[in-house]
Amino acid sequence: MNSRVLGASIFGLDAVAIDIEVDNQPGLHTFNIVGLPDTAVKESRDRVSSAIKNSGFNSPRKFGRITVNLAPADLKKEGPLFDLPIALGTLAATKQLNPSIFKNRLFVGELSLDGRIRAINGALSIAYLASKINNVQELIIPIENANEASIFPNIKIIPAQSLRQVIYHIKGNKVIPAQEKTSFEEILYQQGQSSPFDMAQIKGQEHAKRALEIAAAGNHNILLSGPPGSGKTLLAKTYPTILPKPTFKESIEITKIHSVCAKLPKKIALLVQRPFRSPHHSASAVSLIGGGQNPRPGEISLAHRGVLFLDEFPEFARSVIENLRQPLEEGKITVSRAQGSITFPARFSLIAAMNPCPCGNLSDPEKICNCPPTSILRYQQKISGPILDRIDIFIETPRLKFEKLEDPRPQESSAEIRQRIERARKIQHQRFEKENILTNSEMEYPLLKKYCKLGEKEIELLRKAVSKLQLSPRAYNRILRVSRTIADLENSLDIKADHIAEAIQYRERGYLSH
Repeated sequence: MNSRVLGASIFGLDAVAIDIEVDNQPGLHTFNIVGLPDTAVKESRDRVSSAIKNSGFNSPRKFGRITVNLAPADLKKEGPLFDLPIALGTLAATKQLNPSIFKNRLFVGELSLDGRIRAINGALSIAYLASKINNVQELIIPIENANEASIFPNIKIIPAQSLRQVIYHIKGNKVIPAQEKTSFEEILYQQGQSSPFDMAQIKGQEHAKRALEIAAAGNHNILLSGPPGSGKTLLAKTYPTILPKPTFKESIEITKIHSVCAKLPKKIALLVQRPFRSPHHSASAVSLIGGGQNPRPGEISLAHRGVLFLDEFPEFARSVIENLRQPLEEGKITVSRAQGSITFPARFSLIAAMNPCPCGNLSDPEKICNCPPTSILRYQQKISGPILDRIDIFIETPRLKFEKLEDPRPQESSAEIRQRIERARKIQHQRFEKENILTNSEMEYPLLKKYCKLGEKEIELLRKAVSKLQLSPRAYNRILRVSRTIADLENSLDIKADHIAEAIQYRERGYLSH
């Protein structure tokens, strides 16, 4: 006898429906799993056999040849999330369950030897898939993942604790109550906006704060450079407090990545805070970019729709920094392997911080730099011209005077700055409603021509800047994007000369010019 159960697998960040077909034939007992399973899937036969026996059913070892096929057969299957559907299919194939009770249901879950169901990774992606399949009405999922999967209103989420409990439920003996749905607005209210940092705590550095406001409004990349102790790291850590709340679509994108990487906090249905990732400068290329034998997202994807903060920027290996070229330009990273390629999203705002030289005193007028010229050159050249070309805003953060530190006047709070940024983002969302992008930083050349039209005065100003600063076409386009953001912050329909002039000053690299 054979049976069919619907399951799911994770491929990259998305879930794919998998048909679990189980066939039982007379003969000496064997238990084979086919359909490109990895080691974890192959080992499920032992977990399934023990879980079935310890749940009070006849062990598969009492039956003949059992063959499990995971279709489609050309897609590599990974992880233990097939344990539950394989166990149910085996019970049906050995005539211990009626195969018809699996209809309109999708099952995922890892089994322990005593039949308990353990949590899995990628539950949000699987719930999204189940909500899109017309004939699926119930998703049976581990109880630890039920809250995460409950965000989609058109699919019933059944939180399961054990194999026996699932069987009682699908037979109708003891129905498991469906997980309560949680609205996006409720989640926003529950998680709130809490941070120990606030722009009001930062004295001085008004020029840097203004640059961070522009960067947040248009999702631009920024490089902070200055002597040690000038506040670069504090500014970067405070930056998330001025970012607007993510939209529902952005929250889904963020949560899917963290769910697949097993980095979603427990009892959190949806991440409604923008991520802030700060890898150490000893990070490898794979940990930063993503990859591995079975490709997984790296730090740049975990920072998607949020912030990637690279402190001590030149201390990262040059080969690691160079890997940022594609994601900084395209907002995604493609990892290629022999079995195929996977593309992960990586639309983040880069904040890089660095000292001007190894000792840090090159730009400090009150301290003497003792670094040899060759050492300074070697230090600065760790960041290549192509990488610098992909950064929108360059800011120097000078050491603060005592008078600034003790200034009693109140500073503008993060909440006040965030209000202006939210207004600018709203303008961009309306502008790009039909363009499939969200912010000014994502505009490609055709959209730049459409939304960044300039007058004669503005064109002449840009012409002089390109000639004097020897700007590349990429840098020219980035000036247009930043100018558009500055105009949005001022609620200006047109880009004016002063908007362009401010954007141009952020292209001045000072001692970083190659």
